[in-house]
Amino acid sequence: MNILLTIKLAIRGLLINKMRAFLTILGIIIGVSGIIVIVSVGNGAESLIVNQVQSVGSNLIGILPGGGGEDEPPAAVFGIVITTLKNEDILALKEIPHVQAISGYNKTVEQITYKNRKAESTINGVYTQYPEVEDASVAQGRFFTEAEDSGLARVVVLGSSIKKELFDEGDPIGENIKIHGQNFRVIGVFEERGSSGFSNNDAYVFIPARTMQKIVLGINYISLARVKVDEAQYVDQTVDAIKNVIRTRHGLTNPADDDFVVSSMAQGLETLSQVTGSIKLFLTAIAFIALIVGGIGIMNVMYVSVTERTREIGLRKALGARRADILKQFLIEAVTITSLGGVIGIAIGVIISLVVSIVIQQLGYSWDFIVTADSIFYASTAIMAIGIIFGYSPAKKAASYRAIEALRYE
Repeated sequence: MNILLTIKLAIRGLLINKMRAFLTILGIIIGVSGIIVIVSVGNGAESLIVNQVQSVGSNLIGILPGGGGEDEPPAAVFGIVITTLKNEDILALKEIPHVQAISGYNKTVEQITYKNRKAESTINGVYTQYPEVEDASVAQGRFFTEAEDSGLARVVVLGSSIKKELFDEGDPIGENIKIHGQNFRVIGVFEERGSSGFSNNDAYVFIPARTMQKIVLGINYISLARVKVDEAQYVDQTVDAIKNVIRTRHGLTNPADDDFVVSSMAQGLETLSQVTGSIKLFLTAIAFIALIVGGIGIMNVMYVSVTERTREIGLRKALGARRADILKQFLIEAVTITSLGGVIGIAIGVIISLVVSIVIQQLGYSWDFIVTADSIFYASTAIMAIGIIFGYSPAKKAASYRAIEALRYE
């Protein structure tokens, strides 16, 4: 049997029934392109996290409320509100050796107004050592003090882009803006910092942590804390020290009962990679469902093709074609159809992935365009498997025809 001739016949059949052929391979195209895009976007998200860790340094330690099992991300990662972490817990960490700076964090989204201008921004309640923790510099004015934090002062430091949005090129220092219906006096503006992760730091505003908790949110806990260690080599021992301090304050003796999670940036990266990996696996499974649907469509079309070509099958058998020859012919046709859809799907997936990466990079995020050979290999393997699995039954039916019966078919 001439394989090239069989492939040509399969393509000719597709061209004769163009609409049917398009609908047949559409599921394959969607499934394959979906796999490529999902894997590429997942890899891009991981690169974003890695780039952020590299930009902030390896000497930061994160503290989240809520316990997490071994090799499991803490509940706070998924947006669950937990109130076990207090300001006093974090301030107690100042006495630990090698702790250079600390800051707690609370966030909310509020509309900010200045005269007749309005802007929606993320409001961050942070400690006075926030600039040192995050390596952020104030370009105009100053940052708030311990006295202003403890005194619930209504003062605010602006990100560079939110400053431009509200004040253009004017000087905002000393001006009042409204946040949560309250007047806040602008005392500083950060230098342009760019994006970290999916966050644009320049679009944020910063107020004292206690002001945020008592006046804006009406709470008595923090959502996150970060500790900066003076030397990266002391990170691991500082992590252990932090755990011991918080356990003592919370009256805990068994680490299994921890109501908090402490991790270095490297450990946090591993946790986030686990989360993105799980999401990527789930979405890839959905894409495989589209492939299966496409395979069912191919099987149905192959059954129709077998019925339409019954007399052809009978003629080939009468001329000496064996059962195995007919089986191979229709299997090759099924694989040809799926391969055509697969090639188109891979091309579309790569193009979409490239467009996504370009758009995200234009938004200022450190996002890498990554289409791995593994993802193309797995997609190609899936294509071949779909063609063989769903093409086998129609091919077997064609091969089972007896020559005399097939020639008599009307």
